[in-house]
Amino acid sequence: MDYNAVLAQVLDLLQQEKRLSYRVLKLRFQLDDETLEALKEDLVYAKQLAIDEDGRVLVWTGGTSSAPATVPPMSPPPTSAVSPAQVEASPGGPATPDAERRQLTVLFCDLVDSTRLSSQLDPEEYRDMVRVYQRVCTDVIQRYDGHIAQLLGDGLLVYFGYPQAHEDDAQRAVRTALGILAAMDDLYTRLSHAPGRTLAVRLGIHTGLVVVGAMGEQGRHEHLALGETPNIAARIQGLAQPNTVAISGATYRLVQGYFACQDLGVQTLRGVAEPMRVYHVLRESGATSRLDVAQPRGLTPLVGRDSEVTLLQERWAQAKAGHGQVVLLTGEAGIGKSRLVQMLKDHVAREPHVRWECRSVEYAQNTALFPLVELFQRLLQFDVHETSDAKLEKLTHTLSQYRPPLEESVQLFAPLLSLSLPESRYAPLHLSPQRQRQKTLERIVALLLELAERQPVLFIVEDLHWTDPSTLELLGLLLDQTPTVSLLMLLTCRPHFHPAWHHRSYLTEITVNRLSPSQVEQIVHRITDGNTLPTEVLQQILAKADGVPLFVEEMTKAVLESGQLTAVHGHYQLAGSISVLMIPTTLEDSLMARLDRLVTAKAIAHYAAVIGGKLSYALLYAFSQLAEKL
Repeated sequence: MDYNAVLAQVLDLLQQEKRLSYRVLKLRFQLDDETLEALKEDLVYAKQLAIDEDGRVLVWTGGTSSAPATVPPMSPPPTSAVSPAQVEASPGGPATPDAERRQLTVLFCDLVDSTRLSSQLDPEEYRDMVRVYQRVCTDVIQRYDGHIAQLLGDGLLVYFGYPQAHEDDAQRAVRTALGILAAMDDLYTRLSHAPGRTLAVRLGIHTGLVVVGAMGEQGRHEHLALGETPNIAARIQGLAQPNTVAISGATYRLVQGYFACQDLGVQTLRGVAEPMRVYHVLRESGATSRLDVAQPRGLTPLVGRDSEVTLLQERWAQAKAGHGQVVLLTGEAGIGKSRLVQMLKDHVAREPHVRWECRSVEYAQNTALFPLVELFQRLLQFDVHETSDAKLEKLTHTLSQYRPPLEESVQLFAPLLSLSLPESRYAPLHLSPQRQRQKTLERIVALLLELAERQPVLFIVEDLHWTDPSTLELLGLLLDQTPTVSLLMLLTCRPHFHPAWHHRSYLTEITVNRLSPSQVEQIVHRITDGNTLPTEVLQQILAKADGVPLFVEEMTKAVLESGQLTAVHGHYQLAGSISVLMIPTTLEDSLMARLDRLVTAKAIAHYAAVIGGKLSYALLYAFSQLAEKL
């Protein structure tokens, strides 16, 4: 493949993914160092379509970023709250706003008793300690794509949701906080031999609306979020006990079910008018999706998916008969792919079978075999407090039940699970990294095929659009073996993911489409337990949800919890007035993430939001020209 063809493919992929590590580019396109460097120079400096982040990641900007080469691009603004007066012309592209209103999750982290520490240590020693602490925290923050807005002495102010929003920013913030606590445990162990070097942190998290943009003048220039949200996060941090995480009720509502939390009651925060409920985060719950969280409360009955459910059940029947099948469910976020997966899981629950289930996550798409590593840790029932030797014992016992040589299997799987091997028991494999990786993939496939000889296997991998290259390669290897075994591979992805697999007779692609207005009304009717909503409220839900089941559920629940409706004899009456339905906080991050992915088209979306839901191209064009002149 010549250079121009490679450049075209990299451009296409970068526009879809927005961020690509150089390592992933080398693996996907088999690039040598010289070609990779040429691509980098072409995209970053010549065409100015991307920026380099820390020498590791290429970030798509579409030619609109003037950020320094080591700083992530600042996304233009999000919601219809942006007025034309806030929009300024951007050379070579659409106008971009100088400030934006958006939902943000703010994490505030601070050292405990830093004054005492600074008095006990020499200033140089104290500086070194603070730098190590900041480096440890930064590593965790970057893992979850948080943005360090300010280093405030020994404190850190971190944004999740800016400059790039994600669908799970509140979860990322809490995972970051727990990750910092774990990292501090390791750091404390390393420093425990030195007298006086006891380190502890407090972390506070709050979610709310802010206006974020450039502040300061020539010599001092920062992008800061203004509003009460950062102040509340700092106040909540002050309430936390040493080495604990405290979160507000607003953040708790967004992460409820994903983490085990202890209610600390209603607290009065200095400088905050209304008392707020605060929670102590204990640990992760093990839930990985909205369905995991919602299931204990009961799922909304499935509507409008009869043909898809029937087809999934047919493919499972074929797999049980020894004619392996692959099903790829494609659809946008919130359309119901995971709900269909759940329906099949319920269908096969009472039948003899083996289920391997895993999913990719956005912040781990450059981590090799991340979905499988998580799966194996669950299957082996690893506990965070177990020693490496105890985990190795569990791994050895499990692998002893399969045909491949035990010693080699342990040597292949232990590095994958970050387990050290005692040299007295295991000699080195003497394989190149590439060959060891290949043998690991082949061994995983061999174990799964052996399972399929014993019982039918349902192998689920969700969110392929975030899957790392190694996992995709593993799926490709398994795909070739599927038609001759009792295996159903059930995969889900969003529309922008295009698998490299060629058409096969045993591969079924199902596109999950939006629901019709009548189907949306059925969902609303079931959520309201049969009570009828006022016509004007129902019409707004139909218009704003646009046939996406998740939006229908969240907007209907938000209306019911708003306090604006009164139940009267099988129907609801408006207690006040609802002129325009507000976007539920549970959907804010998801919608903002979609908007941020528009890159250069984002400013156009802002203009359209100001004008209204229905507009002509001519009006949009005229308005955008006017806004750029203001």
